[in-house]
Amino acid sequence: EVQLVESGGGLVQTGGSLRLSCAASGFTFAFDDYAIGWFRQAPGKEREGVSCINNSKGKTHYADSVKGRFTISSDKAKNTVYLQMNNLKPEDTAVYYCAADDEYYYCSEYGQLNEYDDWGKGTLVTVSS
Repeated sequence: EVQLVESGGGLVQTGGSLRLSCAASGFTFAFDDYAIGWFRQAPGKEREGVSCINNSKGKTHYADSVKGRFTISSDKAKNTVYLQMNNLKPEDTAVYYCAADDEYYYCSEYGQLNEYDDWGKGTLVTVSS
């Protein structure tokens, strides 16, 4: 059974930084075979894709709203994907979820699909103004 556990959320002031982690376990295939995405959902809003990584093809994608401020990376030895978030804004306030799918094409340089197979429970990021 795949488990994804997010951590690193918290309260930060505008302009501050946080690094989110997504620790994965229970993968059937190699870690690099998976597309792993970060999504967020703010109160009263729909879930939106933030970023994703596809290690097998060396691809990453960022939503326009976070491009230049967020960086996704992965540590194969730790089965962990990170989301470094810099210059945070109040509009970044949301619950952040990571998701994984064994179909690598769920993440490409053009975007990511939404229907990942497995999801974490989320971590709350609050940016105060």
